[in-house]
Amino acid sequence: QVQLQESGPGLVEPSQTLSLTCTVSGGSILNTNYYWSWIRQPPGKGLEWIGYIGSSGNTYYFPSLKSRTSISRDTSKNQFSLQLSSVTPEDTAVYYCARGTTGWAFEDLDAWGQGTLVTVSS
Repeated sequence: QVQLQESGPGLVEPSQTLSLTCTVSGGSILNTNYYWSWIRQPPGKGLEWIGYIGSSGNTYYFPSLKSRTSISRDTSKNQFSLQLSSVTPEDTAVYYCARGTTGWAFEDLDAWGQGTLVTVSS
């Protein structure tokens, strides 16, 4: 059974870059059946797409965050990562990594990490 685990700092200062890594076990990020996603949930709000990376390494970003987002992977470690630059307090959220069978469809996400709270504050 695939498992995903987010890791990274829980506190980031404004204007800095948020960096998170998702470690995948029990399944390969090279599996062509899946996309590997980043999603967030700000306090009191719903889930928001950030983007995802496919098995070929192609990346897809949500338009409102595209200019600040980079998703990459390390196939030797079976990990994929998120970098979100120039953060503001509005980027404070629980950040999740997840596996999906299609892009941009929450209902197609079949495995999730537990989530990690990232607070943007000085």
